[in-house]
Amino acid sequence: MARKVLVLGEVRDGSLRNVSFEAVAAGKTASEGGEVVGVLIGDAVSTLASGMIHYGADRVVTVEDEKLKQYTPDGFSQALMAVIDSESPDALIFGHTALGKDLAPKIAAKLESGLISDVTSLEEAGGNLVFTRPIYSGKAFEKKIVTDGLLFATIRPNNIAPLEKDESRSGDVASVAAEIKDLRTIIKEVVRKASEGVDLSEAKVIIAGGRGVKSEEGFEPLKELASVLNGAVGASRGACDADYCDYSLQIGQTGKVVTPDLYIACGISGAIQHLAGMSNSKVIVAINKDPEANIFKVADYGIVGDLFEVVPLLTEEFKKLKVNA
Repeated sequence: MARKVLVLGEVRDGSLRNVSFEAVAAGKTASEGGEVVGVLIGDAVSTLASGMIHYGADRVVTVEDEKLKQYTPDGFSQALMAVIDSESPDALIFGHTALGKDLAPKIAAKLESGLISDVTSLEEAGGNLVFTRPIYSGKAFEKKIVTDGLLFATIRPNNIAPLEKDESRSGDVASVAAEIKDLRTIIKEVVRKASEGVDLSEAKVIIAGGRGVKSEEGFEPLKELASVLNGAVGASRGACDADYCDYSLQIGQTGKVVTPDLYIACGISGAIQHLAGMSNSKVIVAINKDPEANIFKVADYGIVGDLFEVVPLLTEEFKKLKVNA
């Protein structure tokens, strides 16, 4: 069954986030030969439309307004509803990001639609589109199908591979007028506490520290290793609670859920709340002095040793590999 699928592109600091391209790929699967329409909302976003088209969108619709420069649930929902009214889609795909998790339920309520959130894979089987999502803090997975009405899902970043970029692709870019009014929230200033560099939720490599790093300075070797591997630094709740780092780095059930290609856990015991946020990483390496630490139960590779000795050695070896590559 061919569908028209609206895919919300997410913009941060004037660029499209990678999850936008992953959502387009999911939209392509969901369309089953139909049309994939990218949606961009913001102050000046039309210049980014070609990026979504190069990654598989057939065309892009934009809503531009000075009031949409920063995300607000009221402003973005008004803009998106204008696009939905104009396009009458059969399906909606968002990223399961901070923005998507906030906006998707609001839109679903307005449309009186169901919503499948945190999807990690999407495939056609037996004449149905089957969505897979984790439950019970990642201990199990459930498969869902939509039997009636709008197909609406959010996808977890770093799980659905984007299509290959094709700069020869072209498509129509149109704008939709939306009256943005009665905003109950006004963003006056955005203060970013997250570390500079790779976005934690989209990082392919994450070096995470726990209470074993012992101090704020203890994160420095981890930051150096992350820099060499072009990765991001994360933390357990224990490290955040101890004021070794900011809570924006927290990974776990009450923090960010990540699925990198490589996750190196340094001085992390492996509490179930932390495992819920990273156990679906493709390769997990654990470094801990305690050979009985719970983290070793989920690790693909384990190193029993002092992280302050092991991490610098890893950093030096990776530097040599990069020089010789």
